[in-house]
Amino acid sequence: MTSGETPPSSEAELRAELKALLRRAYDSDLEIEGGWDCRNGTDYPDWDVIVTEVRKNEESEIPPTNE
Repeated sequence: MTSGETPPSSEAELRAELKALLRRAYDSDLEIEGGWDCRNGTDYPDWDVIVTEVRKNEESEIPPTNE
């Protein structure tokens, strides 16, 4: 997120931002599977982020129809 953007205010908005970030990283050919420590100083908690690719089920591989 850059300055001027509004932060997520719901779990759905957080998921949407994470999805967009992961897609941009994938499109940039970055290796995005693994774990990262996010150290945030004294004002925020620290987080451990783990990203794992999962197998798609058959339904998610079918393109949506415009019915």
